Amino acid sequence: MESLLAIFTDPGNLAALFSLIVLEVVLGIDNLIFISILSNKLPENQRQRARRIGISLALILRLALLSMIAWIVQATQPIFDLGWAGPLDTHGAPSFETAFSFRDLILIAGGLFLLWKATKEIHHAMDTEPSGTMLDKKGKATMTFTAVIVQILLLDMVFSVDSILTAVGMTDALPIMIVAVIVAIGVMLLAADPLANFIDRNPTVVMLALGFLLMIGAVLIADGFGVHVPKGYIYMAMAFSAGVETLNILARRARQKRAALATGEESQTANH
Repeated sequence: MESLLAIFTDPGNLAALFSLIVLEVVLGIDNLIFISILSNKLPENQRQRARRIGISLALILRLALLSMIAWIVQATQPIFDLGWAGPLDTHGAPSFETAFSFRDLILIAGGLFLLWKATKEIHHAMDTEPSGTMLDKKGKATMTFTAVIVQILLLDMVFSVDSILTAVGMTDALPIMIVAVIVAIGVMLLAADPLANFIDRNPTVVMLALGFLLMIGAVLIADGFGVHVPKGYIYMAMAFSAGVETLNILARRARQKRAALATGEESQTANH
């Protein structure tokens, strides 16, 4: 108990805790977007339950990985090498790595899955006559509850590995990592329903979110091959796109209000 008090009363540890919470929340955005899109494929009475289960699984996976912290650190060690240096960059260094670790393989597999899933969802959104797909009353593609949970679990594994490796790189104190993960998952739980409902009400946001997933999938694959794209660039691009889409939504609402007012004035004129 005294050791825990010493950890959480140390200013350096408190600064690390705050920074790690912010970083874990930001990293959780990708996970939350995916969960929101998948859960919206379910009937309305099952969506919240799917989101709760998906986010709870993310917490369980992260805590399980923290309990295997020694293995997680070893997961970055190469397990095989293709033995090919690859094309060289302008500095004479290989453009990408050919020695792969468990982490690299997980990121590549997760990135490929995200690319496949996002492309499939975009195809369903663009296809006017979808075949072989379950549709709801509004004509939207649907999925079974089990299929949604399985796919959420697969991506939870990928995002959890990335999240825990980030935590390990920022602090050595396990209690700090555990608290940061729990707080970040709590924020995800609070934001899950509003985000999913907002995406469901605005179809253009769905396409934007799928575009984000395509970008994240490509970044995961690149990261697996040793091409590291700074996360700041990714989230700035996402924030800029979300800002533009927000302006579009506000503009559409303004046009709808003007059209409603014009229609009301026309009906009043006709009555007189």
